[in-house]
Amino acid sequence: MKEKVISIIKSYGRDPERLMDILLEVQSELRCVPEESVSLIASELGLSEAKVNETKSFYHFFTSEPVGKYAVYLNNSATSNMMGMAEVADEFEKQAGIKFGEKTPDGLISLDYTACIGMADQEPAALINWVVFTNLDREKVKKIVAQMREGKPADAMIPQYGDGNNANPLVKSMVQNNIGIEGEVCLGEYKPGEGLSKALSMDPAKVIDEVKNSNLRGRGGAGFPTGLKWYFCSLEKEKERYVFCNADEGEPGTFKDRVLLTERIQMVLEGMTIAGWAIGAKEGILYLRHEYKYLKEFIENTIKDLRDKNLLGENIQGKGFDFDIRLQMGAGAYVCGEESALIESAEGKRGEPRYRPPFPAQIGYRNKPTVVNNVETFCSAVKIMEKGSEWHKKIGTEESAGTKLLSISGDCKKPGVYEVKWGMTLDEMLKMVGAEDTQAVQVAGPSGTCVPPSQFNRRIAIEDLPTGGSMIVVGKNRDVIRDIVLNFMEFFEEESCGSCITCRSINMILKKFVNKVVEGSAIKKDLESMKQWGKVMTNTSRCGLGQSSANPVLTTLANFPQLYDEKVSDAEFQSDFDMEKAIVESCEAVGRPPHVHE
Repeated sequence: MKEKVISIIKSYGRDPERLMDILLEVQSELRCVPEESVSLIASELGLSEAKVNETKSFYHFFTSEPVGKYAVYLNNSATSNMMGMAEVADEFEKQAGIKFGEKTPDGLISLDYTACIGMADQEPAALINWVVFTNLDREKVKKIVAQMREGKPADAMIPQYGDGNNANPLVKSMVQNNIGIEGEVCLGEYKPGEGLSKALSMDPAKVIDEVKNSNLRGRGGAGFPTGLKWYFCSLEKEKERYVFCNADEGEPGTFKDRVLLTERIQMVLEGMTIAGWAIGAKEGILYLRHEYKYLKEFIENTIKDLRDKNLLGENIQGKGFDFDIRLQMGAGAYVCGEESALIESAEGKRGEPRYRPPFPAQIGYRNKPTVVNNVETFCSAVKIMEKGSEWHKKIGTEESAGTKLLSISGDCKKPGVYEVKWGMTLDEMLKMVGAEDTQAVQVAGPSGTCVPPSQFNRRIAIEDLPTGGSMIVVGKNRDVIRDIVLNFMEFFEEESCGSCITCRSINMILKKFVNKVVEGSAIKKDLESMKQWGKVMTNTSRCGLGQSSANPVLTTLANFPQLYDEKVSDAEFQSDFDMEKAIVESCEAVGRPPHVHE
């Protein structure tokens, strides 16, 4: 163990900022990060054991005890449940002879649940030794477990490869792209290198002006003007600057970045390089969620290929511009989708959001000015450089220019990725994907809004219904409170970083209230309490996760009050708890009369 761990540490130059990578490789080699390895890692990196344990304990995919030779992580998100996850889980338990959260006595199989793995369009899905298995059912599970007992490698269990680059020799995945519409910006015609060439022929300030004039706004969900972010970063006196690509696509129901990383990875990297030129950065970091590890070798090979073509590295295209990109893997933490938490993680720390201001554009990675943009945003920037800002402004709406990639899943005939112009109504979207008898649309994932049919004329746009991409269709056969709200609150309870007491506590309180409603033991006063707790959560949490994690409760209470009314009673709370009886035993023990008021 000691030799392996030291070898891994040496491969990263004993750099404490690469702690995440070191822990990931130790986990991969030893199937866990043993307690005895922590002191060794700490000593070699010049860190305290407490610091190493802080990082190790924060992420879902680091374990202290070995996972099974076949480590199964089954997605238990709302869409997975809607598509039959319970039966798949039951079959895994029957075939393995253990429950979820356990490991077989011989150490062959471990079963665990995990949050959304970016496969909402092909659920139920699971990761087995980081190999993706989609559209699971009982028969497929039987075959998979039988192959485990035969000792077959997980990647050899895939029946057939998916479309596009999913079949690339460096990917070999059964994942399907499920592209419903190829729009004009990200999934349409792409001429590699053309956008970068045009950018490098311009003054960096002019590149920023072009992006500002295009009205491009961040595609991760917040919608902050991209050009303005680049401009603020360029104004900083500190000349050492960084570009980050946020590929930590963790919002349940979102998977459009998965498709861009598969089919447009060069475009993503080109967008990062354009940003580097614009703000004067020499280094970029693509932060990839661990659930997409199957794309790691493919992405790293693309980076190498771009270096060979002089589109990355030193003196790019002879312009005297040095810029390179490295890949940083995550380890399972939804909150790392928040830009400052992502930076903390890339520095080898817990993914806890920073207080803002200062913003990353001022003080980010290594306390230097840093631009953080979403995968889709970088792709859009490439097309803007290629075709011009005026072209981009003419697409979409006045406040929401360009196109938006939607990840549509749930109760519809054609789930998948659709690149549409901003401004499409929900009615138009539902017709496009063949959704019938729709009870609700969950816009922007758990942190967004649950929209009722009376509002299906609303537009998908930053000025009306903003979204990072997740659009979950909920049919009339679903119990919205049980199947959607409760699942989302369980997700937020698990994924809160725990830094804010409001987020740490109120997510649990709200989940318990929702449980009461589902069980039929809630009263009307509970609904008012839920609203009050939700407001406190929204107003006092320091990051986007906490500020939006009460939304599943608050938006359904507002838009689907009848669903709650049907499950709660008008009774006043009456307790049958008898204090006198409860303290009899303790009073006898101390020789004191059992009178409450004494």
